[in-house]
Amino acid sequence: MADILPLFAASGLVAVVLASLVLWSRRSLRIKTVSVLIAALFLPASYSSLVTLLGRPKPMNIETVAIDAEEANVVAVQMQEGEAIYLWLNLPGVAEPRAYVLPWDEKTARELHEAGQEAEGNGTNVRMRMAPASVEDENDQVFYATPQQAPAPKQNASGQPNVPG
Repeated sequence: MADILPLFAASGLVAVVLASLVLWSRRSLRIKTVSVLIAALFLPASYSSLVTLLGRPKPMNIETVAIDAEEANVVAVQMQEGEAIYLWLNLPGVAEPRAYVLPWDEKTARELHEAGQEAEGNGTNVRMRMAPASVEDENDQVFYATPQQAPAPKQNASGQPNVPG
């Protein structure tokens, strides 16, 4: 909710400035009254639209915050065949996951499904390469399962790691 307060304040400021410009102009009282009413109706409309936007997934092609991030953890996926691929991503440096939508693509959906199955088998996570520059080759995957961690070295009776040789 704190994310929308600066946006709402900015839109409210614009509405007040525009209404005050009309009030100070040499227009009829009717035009001044209508402009103030429109500005007053604009404030709740802008607030409700900003609140509504918080619950909707953002299209990846207009993402500006995650552009700096090269990779993100995929928290959840929902695919609607022929329509869209919905993703919840954990971005580095962002506390809460964010919702995104990709246009439906058979190749992307298959890649995401295979990465999910591999990650489930390995007990790891699915990752997404965010920046197109991080995918050098057309055959490189955008979605992949993180590799399984190597097990910790076994220790001998004295608590020291066993070293072959």
